[in-house]
Amino acid sequence: MGTAILMVGALAVAAGATVAGMLAWRARRDGPFAEQPVFTVQRWILGTLYALRPVRIGDLPYLFYYGARDMLRGGTHVPDPARTEPRPDTFGGICRDISPETVLAAARQGFFPWCHFGPLKWWTRNERMVLLTSDFRMTKNLRRIMRKAPHRVTFDQAFDDVIRCCAGRRKNRLYGLTWITPTIMRIYSELHRLGHAHSFEVWNAEGVLVGGGYGLSVGKVFYTESQFSHESNASKMGFAALMAHLAKWGYVANDGKAPTPTLEEAGFKLMPRKAFEALLTEHGTAGDHPGAWTVTTTLAEVAEWDPSGKAAAPSPAKTAKPPKLPKVKSAA
Repeated sequence: MGTAILMVGALAVAAGATVAGMLAWRARRDGPFAEQPVFTVQRWILGTLYALRPVRIGDLPYLFYYGARDMLRGGTHVPDPARTEPRPDTFGGICRDISPETVLAAARQGFFPWCHFGPLKWWTRNERMVLLTSDFRMTKNLRRIMRKAPHRVTFDQAFDDVIRCCAGRRKNRLYGLTWITPTIMRIYSELHRLGHAHSFEVWNAEGVLVGGGYGLSVGKVFYTESQFSHESNASKMGFAALMAHLAKWGYVANDGKAPTPTLEEAGFKLMPRKAFEALLTEHGTAGDHPGAWTVTTTLAEVAEWDPSGKAAAPSPAKTAKPPKLPKVKSAA
């Protein structure tokens, strides 16, 4: 009995040491983006519940099968558009040795890394929510707000803070249920330092970061990855400023991946996968705006912007009527 207890104790110590070592290794790997173990456990639990929802549970056997098969052959370095699985929707494989370079190469093919927990996986979609630059819409209410807003928009000034906010708590989503894992944050932060990923920040009158978003520039196509807003309309104002600058720099489209009411309101429309891949073939290899981005237009000016390319008609100025001159009688 004593020997058995000693063996169980030794196994428990070994298991504890292994877990501690893994957590320490993960903290070193993820650096400033490392999350506390309690949040990791919460993310795994919530991610499991997300996958077990009735609309998704039917895809799990396919995901396990195709994922295991791909892992047995070493995973997928860069996904091949001709080798995707119909279930789950256009699964492209398990990410192998994922890096900024592989994410960028995959994006040129229309793929993105995504998962709540476990190994990152490559995905595309049979239909993508895509916004052509000329189709962007601003509501009258948003234009009115931007004309008077004391807020300020910047680009690439607080990328790491923005991606943390996008991953954190927000309305109607518990903290922990996010696909923006520490690995994703680390990779996109590296892409930002390389000049490929960009952020927009919205600051209120007190200089507090209250909204923003980030994405990936691929040629003349921008991938909007995520946005957050801590004040009403903050991210909408920042996104409008982003679209105005993308149009100015010659970008042709913005990809939002999956449908949401916010994207639909902004003018995003579903585009078949083949059409999106053709768009990437034509515009996704060159012509992007290199280096750190700088805002050159105020929110008030963005409010007057016409995405169709026509200048917004200014309000007609009221002019005073010329005074009437007294009538002069002619000499008889």
